Amino acid sequence: MKNQIILNDLNYIFKNFDKKENFYNSSILITGCAGFLGFYFLHFFSYFFEQLNIKSIIGLDNFKLGRPIWLDKLPNRNKIKIHSFDIAKDNLSKIKNADEADFVIHMASIASPSFYRIYPLETLDANVWGLRKLLDYYKRKSLKGFLFFSSSEIFGDPSRENIPTPEDYRGNVSCLGPRACYDEAKRFGETLCYVFSKQFGSPIVIVRPFNNYGPGMKLEDKRVPADFAKAVFENKDLVIHSDGAPRRTFCYIADAFLGYLKALAYGSFEYFNIGASKPELSIKELAEIYLENGRKIAGYTGSIKFKKSLDKEYLTDNPQRRCPDITKAKNLLNYNPAIGINEGVRRFLEFVKISGGEL
Repeated sequence: MKNQIILNDLNYIFKNFDKKENFYNSSILITGCAGFLGFYFLHFFSYFFEQLNIKSIIGLDNFKLGRPIWLDKLPNRNKIKIHSFDIAKDNLSKIKNADEADFVIHMASIASPSFYRIYPLETLDANVWGLRKLLDYYKRKSLKGFLFFSSSEIFGDPSRENIPTPEDYRGNVSCLGPRACYDEAKRFGETLCYVFSKQFGSPIVIVRPFNNYGPGMKLEDKRVPADFAKAVFENKDLVIHSDGAPRRTFCYIADAFLGYLKALAYGSFEYFNIGASKPELSIKELAEIYLENGRKIAGYTGSIKFKKSLDKEYLTDNPQRRCPDITKAKNLLNYNPAIGINEGVRRFLEFVKISGGEL
């Protein structure tokens, strides 16, 4: 592996993960393996294949948004089985050794609003029918862990008194509109997880990511961190399609991934916010961080511009604030994200510079 940023991230994760023994002699099945989060799951488990004494890794993806070239460059690639597979439609029993999985990670879903609005039914199907098929298939098996990737979008646009947002906030979500296919599918998916944990004792843990960014994110992802990185390396202006006031916390992927690993190893039903609780930045402030780091790393000469999107639904139901309360994850998982936003953006841009943005 040539990219030093990834090596540093993987070693940081391995060093700070205190449940390594949970994965010894285990098989792992990952859906949505070709996406942003799949990039880190497959790199981590393949890179530390021997140290974790992993038996096998199975990756499933329908490659709806393309098949990334990094899949064929993974460490220990000969020990990883990658299948073109639609989790909502295809038969899991036809995947060799799927029934032997000890850990199941369900990430199969389009997460970028620009793309899930193009594929709303596929987004619904992966989060509802795909999840149901997985839960049915493994309900009688002795899993060590089942991780469902929900979303901070289940909270919709929280009221002021629910910022930072705790896990028990019930949300302010529209069931009608351009984002509903994703938001409501994730909410229903959480209900499925809850019911299966109650009826079958399945060791399901739900994680709700809050604005992850970093290496593995395609520059064509069309979420703000990727848009800004793309603009830096094309030396184009950082365009903001709002007034720049919406606020978010952003969590660098190595910190977020460490939280997901800890959640996967938890072993019984629970649900966690995973992200950074501070600083809460406006989109304009985030752009300024990209601008400053872009100048240092890539000789960037652009500036920040405000421009109305040609997409009329771009800001429909867009939350004004997104900031997690991670007290539960701190207490139960010993989760403490430590990589600040300036350092995270620097690492992301350094990664893009080294890789040429090629994924």
